[in-house]
This record gives sequence, C-alpha cells and structure tokens, in this order.
Amino acid sequence: MPVDLFSIDCECGCAAKVSADRLAAILREVDLPTRPEVLVGSETLDDAGIYQISDDQCLVQTIDFFPPAARDPYTYGQIAAANSLSDVYAMGGEPLMALAVVCFPARALDADVLREITKGAVDTLREAGAVLLGGHSIIDEQPKYGLAVTGVVNPADIMDNAHAKPGDALILTKPLGTGITIMAAKAGMASLEQEEQANRSMSALNADASRIARECAATSCTDVTGFGLLGHALQMARASGVSMEFHVDALPRLDGVLDYAAMGLLPAATYSNRAYAEQHVAFDLGITQAEEDLLFDPQTSGGLLISCPQGRAEEAIRRGRERLSTPCAVIGNVTEPEGETRIRIRRGR
Repeated sequence: MPVDLFSIDCECGCAAKVSADRLAAILREVDLPTRPEVLVGSETLDDAGIYQISDDQCLVQTIDFFPPAARDPYTYGQIAAANSLSDVYAMGGEPLMALAVVCFPARALDADVLREITKGAVDTLREAGAVLLGGHSIIDEQPKYGLAVTGVVNPADIMDNAHAKPGDALILTKPLGTGITIMAAKAGMASLEQEEQANRSMSALNADASRIARECAATSCTDVTGFGLLGHALQMARASGVSMEFHVDALPRLDGVLDYAAMGLLPAATYSNRAYAEQHVAFDLGITQAEEDLLFDPQTSGGLLISCPQGRAEEAIRRGRERLSTPCAVIGNVTEPEGETRIRIRRGR
C-alpha cells in the first residue's frame, strides 16, 4: 500500500523553519569567524554563502532540509532537492554537487520510502546537472530530507539581496500559497488538481529564473521560502537600504488559496512570519485578511524575488513566459527608504 507522508503529524516543508526573528537574535549573539575570501556571509541573512577561490570563481555553499512537503515520497524528494538547489540559483550560481541530509523513522517506515525519496532527489539533481556525492543519515521520529549543495559563480555574476535600487521593478517567478495548499491537502479539502498544481510549482527548478535575472541585469535576488514573501522581501529591503511596494492584485497565486486562508487553513509559521515583519509593513485599506495571510504564508521551494531595472522588466517577463513552467509577474517596485515602513501593500497592479 502506498505511504501517505501527510499522515505523519509534523509541520510540512519550509513551514518547519525556526522563526526569522528568533534566528536573527541567535546570530546577533554569536561571533562568527570570517576571512577576506568570504564575499557573502550571514550578515544580510542571504540565501547562501559565497567564498572566493580565484579571480574568476567563487564557491556557493548552502544547506536545506525539511519534513515532507508532499504525500508521495518520490515527489517529496523532488521538492526537497529543488528547494535546496534554489539557494544556489538565487545567488546567480550553478550547482555542482550535493550531500544528502537524512532523518528517517526506520522502525516505522519501510526502506522503500527512503529509496523513493532519494530517487526523486537524484532525478532533480540530474535535471540540474549536479551530482550526489553521498550524505549522512540518522534515525529520527519524523522523516526529514534535504541537501547540502556546493555550486560555483563568477564574481561578476553574483546576485545577492543587498543591492536593490529605488525605481527597480520587483518580479516573482512562482505563485504564492504552497503552505496554505499543503494545509488544505492535509485536511482533505484541496482537490487533486490543486495539490498537483502546488507539487509542480514546488518541484520546478529556479535555474532558468536565475539565468533570466542575470540576463536582465538584476540588481538583487532572493528566493521566497519559509519566511514568506514579506519576510524575505523585508530582509532584501533592509540589506539594500530601501523600501518596497507590492500590488496585491498582481501577485500570482495557486488556485483556491484565498478561500482556504479565509477558512483559517494556515501553517503555524504564518503567525511567526507576521510577528517578524508586520511592524515594518503598511497595508492599504481594503486588503483582506486572507490576502494579508497569503503574503505571510511560508513557501516551500518558492520562486525568486528579482529586483531589476524597470526598463528590463518587460523583457524579463517575456523570457519567463517562454522558458518557465510557472507563472511570473511584476508584482511591485523598489522605492526610496521610508524609515521603519519598509514595505507597502497596495490594491491594484
């Protein structure tokens, strides 16, 4: 009988992350070692670290793992791998190799489950042109899977979250709502089509989105995962010393998510994401509670949030429509800093 990973009681996917405010507080109290070769470290809470090894090459290093984000083991493996690789793509890099991070309830689940998870991850690595070198596994009460990924990037091609400029357009390359959809699926309320739509989005690589960002002279980039769109946007705005404006009607979203949000089908991390960011966010009148919740929804293997010159935005969207399997859209723009108000949410496009 097929195993349904959603029958396991746990936070799903990137909703299981430690909250952004708690993580930031921990890092502030730890004196991390550094070297001149570290071009991107933990200071701006970016997606990956970058270490320069020669004049024309840097290593991109990241790790990511989480509990099941899909009920099917193979699909879970695909999503976990795509999510781990995304941090390399967000920095402008190309992944080379990975090590698996495995926590597995070996006494409760058959080894075939782990085999299928690994197959899904390996097939996604193969699509990305990367290899699996090995990994480490431990017995745990809940299954968790992910990858430590090493990639490379030319210093001239690095994208980070600290150089968005006023006047830039903001582009999102995947729909929002994976956390809400997973909650609806676990509750038996999401349709098969809605669940499959979310799985297709989460398992899609951000490789072409990253290349399009570089081709269109992106000034900054981050991937949208467990801290939600507003959490990751806030980190980019702070690191860049700017403010941002988003247009709620322009946001691509998965089918049915506003209805499910209105029913209260929200991951617990939605509330910690709101606590982290909301004091820096101003909502226009008329923005509904469900629309606010969608902006704080923890995304698993979400899209890239790209800041690029306004004059290149139309080109980026055209390329996205030609090359991406997920919808992409201009969802806002970068503005001059407004003190503590880093993000404004407006009605319209």
